[in-house]
Amino acid sequence: MNESRLKQLLQFLEDDPNDAFTLYAIATEYRNADKEKALAYYEKLLTEHETYVGTYYHAAKLYEELGQNDVAEQTYKKGMQISRQEGNMHAFSELQQAYSKLMGLDYEDD
Repeated sequence: MNESRLKQLLQFLEDDPNDAFTLYAIATEYRNADKEKALAYYEKLLTEHETYVGTYYHAAKLYEELGQNDVAEQTYKKGMQISRQEGNMHAFSELQQAYSKLMGLDYEDD
């Protein structure tokens, strides 16, 4: 975690508490150092910025890491729904692949 970058991002958040990108960047900074703080920021995004598609993949992956596979599954599903609504098929594809892997559907033909 880059402390100076985090400090600057927190200042940006103070200046504009509703900026989705800043919330996402803060969650990303915390991702490896403090998973609980990262999750809190991801959850804020999922609640307050439902159409910020980039959140779903990373939040669901973090839920998986924390052993919350049921929540991860629901997060992937919601992300696929939102990404389709937003016309972001690249994000949809990434979410679908991660969901399939979580559900054990990522097999290949022999």
